[in-house]
Amino acid sequence: MIGTVIAGTNNFFSVECQDGVLRSCSIKGKKIKTDKEFYNPLAPGDSVEIEADSLSEDKGQIVSLLERKNVFLRWNVKGQKPQLLAANLDYLVLVTTPEEPPFRPRFIDRCLIQAEEQNIQPIILINKFDLPGASDPDFVARVQNWEDLGYSIQKVSAKTGEGLMDLVELLRDKRSAFVGQSGVGKSSLINRLNNDVILKTGSLSKKYGRGSHTTTKGSLLNINLNEAFTGGLQGLKAQIIDTPGIRRFMLNEIPAENVGLYFREFKPLLGKCKFGASCTHTSEPGCKILEAVYSGVISEDRYESFKNITEEIKTGDWRD
Repeated sequence: MIGTVIAGTNNFFSVECQDGVLRSCSIKGKKIKTDKEFYNPLAPGDSVEIEADSLSEDKGQIVSLLERKNVFLRWNVKGQKPQLLAANLDYLVLVTTPEEPPFRPRFIDRCLIQAEEQNIQPIILINKFDLPGASDPDFVARVQNWEDLGYSIQKVSAKTGEGLMDLVELLRDKRSAFVGQSGVGKSSLINRLNNDVILKTGSLSKKYGRGSHTTTKGSLLNINLNEAFTGGLQGLKAQIIDTPGIRRFMLNEIPAENVGLYFREFKPLLGKCKFGASCTHTSEPGCKILEAVYSGVISEDRYESFKNITEEIKTGDWRD
């Protein structure tokens, strides 16, 4: 029968099967046949074929992986392989904050690149929008720039409930993965969206302003949306994959020379530089990207992000 991977590590996975039973499944032959080798063979959201155990109703074996619509992944330094975080998504929800922990737009830019590469629709979700940092001019300008580029922006507060009705309307009947750095409040948001799901939440480090990894492995949650944010409507549902907090997000299999392809504001100008496709957009005369930066068409901050990400891919020196 067919099932959906809920969570798992190594060779054992929780699979919600089409007969309604949640089974603990091992991989038959201990290896999934794929065209690439991954740090982890399966991700929450994967569709798999299983054989039910004839002796135990809550056990089975995973026989094969069904074709993925998409997958969100990153490069895992420890394993030196791509690490699967979530599969078969409608939305990738990138959770950030204006402060506590500090706003890090380049983290979001990296995730946007990986989402574009996999054709996953990203949503930039700004939690803790009730904090004073939300009115900081640099923060406001960066968020406005994303919005001008056509990215969906959701401004919410898990603490006050601000913006959660709009978020619920977006997430209902969809599968989304919540991705962000430790401490941005992914688990707190999920707790507010569904009173039946109680995820452990952590406090920030006073010294570094960073969060602790309260979610240690990804899991797919089938939640009943909180009626307080549905206008009183009952029975509305959403699927949310809660991923572990990420300190450094490293891009997977994106060459440095291709980074510009994933910057929406660059696309109309690519190939029109004096040196054509060989232009690095850093110092060449007749570069249309540089001309757009100097004229204010492309924001300097996003251009710096492009240069930094390109350099990080070349050197392997990734920062927070």
